[in-house]
Amino acid sequence: MKNFLKTMVVCLTVLAFQSGALAEEKRTPDEAIAMVKRGVAYIKEVGKDKALAEFNNQKGKFVDGSLYIFAYDMKGTNLASPNPKIIGKNLYEIKDKNGKPTVKSYIEIAQTKGSGWVDFVWPHPQTGELQQKSAYIEKVDDYLIACGIYK
Repeated sequence: MKNFLKTMVVCLTVLAFQSGALAEEKRTPDEAIAMVKRGVAYIKEVGKDKALAEFNNQKGKFVDGSLYIFAYDMKGTNLASPNPKIIGKNLYEIKDKNGKPTVKSYIEIAQTKGSGWVDFVWPHPQTGELQQKSAYIEKVDDYLIACGIYK
């Protein structure tokens, strides 16, 4: 139980950072979709490995304030994040404050629809306040890429 709690605290902290929104206007669903579409095009242009390296670049072309690409394989292992501490970690079981599985939901959308939105509640990294957040997911080969916005 102690190990489980420690893992949950680390995962929640990490995902809160991953959701990092700067002091800026709320971003739009269209902006999140456009970021994912740019990411998909980039994967097709340079290949998965180079694209993931760029997605993981905290100052790269796929980070724009609170908008950024993140990626998971279909087993829940993080492949790309602005937080290097979670890259390579399996977060399949992570849940929001209401108990909704987030990464599992991303994978379900990718596998069943190919693309779509996942809504969840997440603490805003600056205020700590619980806020509605949505992530747009798109499946690419055997993994997914996504971009989220606070509502």
